[in-house]
Amino acid sequence: MTTQQRKLDSGFGHDTTAADVLDGRDLSGTHAVVTGGYSGLGLETTKALTNAGASVLVPARRPEVARAALDGLARVEIDELDLSDLDSVRSFADRVLETGRHIDVLINDAGVMACPETRVGPGWELQFATNHLGHYALVNHLWPLLSGGARVVALSSGGHRITPIRWDDVHFEAGYDRWAAYGQSKTANVLFAVELDRLARDRNVRAFALDPGGILTPLQRHLTLEEQQEMGWIDEHGDQLAEWLKTREQGAATQTWAATSPMLEGAGGIYLEECDVAEISEDDGPGVRPYAIDPGQARRLWNYSADLTGVDAFA
Repeated sequence: MTTQQRKLDSGFGHDTTAADVLDGRDLSGTHAVVTGGYSGLGLETTKALTNAGASVLVPARRPEVARAALDGLARVEIDELDLSDLDSVRSFADRVLETGRHIDVLINDAGVMACPETRVGPGWELQFATNHLGHYALVNHLWPLLSGGARVVALSSGGHRITPIRWDDVHFEAGYDRWAAYGQSKTANVLFAVELDRLARDRNVRAFALDPGGILTPLQRHLTLEEQQEMGWIDEHGDQLAEWLKTREQGAATQTWAATSPMLEGAGGIYLEECDVAEISEDDGPGVRPYAIDPGQARRLWNYSADLTGVDAFA
């Protein structure tokens, strides 16, 4: 398998912030869409992009919360979107398509992690439906606005190392494991970027997936304080304990770099971490698992997702 999964020595690293990535850059005229761009890493990404001059459309499942979080930021628009509901995805996309405005950057930031067993639509497992299928459908619906140098950035995580796609039971009908379900959805995010990049590169649209690192954000809402203590993330007072955890500003750096860095011109379909290209790894350390960037698996997932959602811009 040929791959571009080789470090570039970008000069950035663990402590880099989204503001550092964009230092000295002028993004005036750039239009971005950031799902979940009002909370956690998405909020920090929105701040960094707008501070550099970009305009940002923030689709939000809770528009009223988004308005409060984004109050005072220039060049920000908010619209309603529930990624777990394909009717909501289509309605949002139709409104965006009506504007005819080109999208330069689409960052799939929103997601859920380790939630209790929940079914949506025709019985789909929620994490797979929200983290992958909703974003898959969104990108395909918005495809007419993405040509001409656009980048699509899919937030995965080190959680993709938990499991490949469980083709024998994708929706955990034989028994639910919240961490395996999360891991599968994060593997799907990487495979999505691999296949989208293959399909879209002829129109100069490139796709990337990434691990933002470990950060305490609202993504942990389904974990108890006791569970987070057992993992070594926080102390008994709820204060951050693990030194390897990043701030939210640092956690937003890699996706901001993926969306804007000139170093990635001509590249795509790769997995990033620490504001650089990740190495392929089969142990418990950093890097990307081979199964997450396998072209055959990526194509199979794309076809499976198209069958489930009824959407495929490249059919």
